[in-house]
Amino acid sequence: MRASTPLSTPPSAPSRVPNRSHELAPEELNVYRQLDPAKIPQHVAIIMDGNGRWAGKRALKRFLGHQKGAESVQYVVETASRVNLPWLTLYAFSLENNLRRPKSEVSFLMKLLKSYLVGNVKRMNDNNVRMAYIGRTHDLPQEVQDTMQWASESTAKNTGTTLTLALNYGARSEIVDAVRSILTDLTTEAHTRGCSVDDLLGAGALEALDESSISRALYTRHMPDPDLVIRTSGEQRISNFLLWQIAYSEIYVTDRLWPDFNGLHLLEAIAAYQRRERRFGGLGETFTDEDLDNLQPAEEVAAEIKDHLIPKQEAKPETKSDPVLTRR
Repeated sequence: MRASTPLSTPPSAPSRVPNRSHELAPEELNVYRQLDPAKIPQHVAIIMDGNGRWAGKRALKRFLGHQKGAESVQYVVETASRVNLPWLTLYAFSLENNLRRPKSEVSFLMKLLKSYLVGNVKRMNDNNVRMAYIGRTHDLPQEVQDTMQWASESTAKNTGTTLTLALNYGARSEIVDAVRSILTDLTTEAHTRGCSVDDLLGAGALEALDESSISRALYTRHMPDPDLVIRTSGEQRISNFLLWQIAYSEIYVTDRLWPDFNGLHLLEAIAAYQRRERRFGGLGETFTDEDLDNLQPAEEVAAEIKDHLIPKQEAKPETKSDPVLTRR
């Protein structure tokens, strides 16, 4: 099952896209000048959260928070395009949102999505941004799907930032769809060869299944894994977003609600990302062989651990023998 919108081959050298940092607002430019352009992340994924709370704090209806949040999307996308961020993925509408939110709110969100696409395709083209989608988009209303396809086709020739909207998306369902896809391909291959699936498995198909095989079956097979995940509204959770892909992503959490988040805050998050050392399970670039020479011997470490895990027995108080009891 392919539940995402496939893209044509992405630009082979996104760095060749003209730098438009001069178009940044003055405060954005101040932050950008502190960045290393060579270390701009390839892929930033954002969990946009806080629209409802933003509206609630202002005694407004929730739909006004969603409208304001849609404005923030465009500000962030334009800043991303100006600093040559190759991939930007926004968690716009989760599978859980579709199943658990009131139907009236879901209906409004679908109308807002359609309105956003129709109203911003020109701006996306002006900013060299192309549209893509991941999720079980085939379950969305047909008129919304039609608008999504139109927006994707209208921006397909752009070579700058790829804006991917995660719609009706859930990471667990993505993995389920990937497994289904792999099994379907395996069954089809067995049928084509005139053998059974067991025969293929016995001929090495099982051993050939690895992490890259699963990655190629995911919705995100055409893009790199996120380097940076941003979560707004201060919540300390992933919310079923890109669980496979963010295994080694840096995570940046801000208390700022999504409608208050803009391009400046995206650049601040990237600045924080650049201050971190990414080790991917290793020791890091600053660790040298000299550090290895100074490591505490393993025997001493083991002895210290043993001392902490097994408390020393308290010495028993010395007792004097009673001459009356010891006399025979």
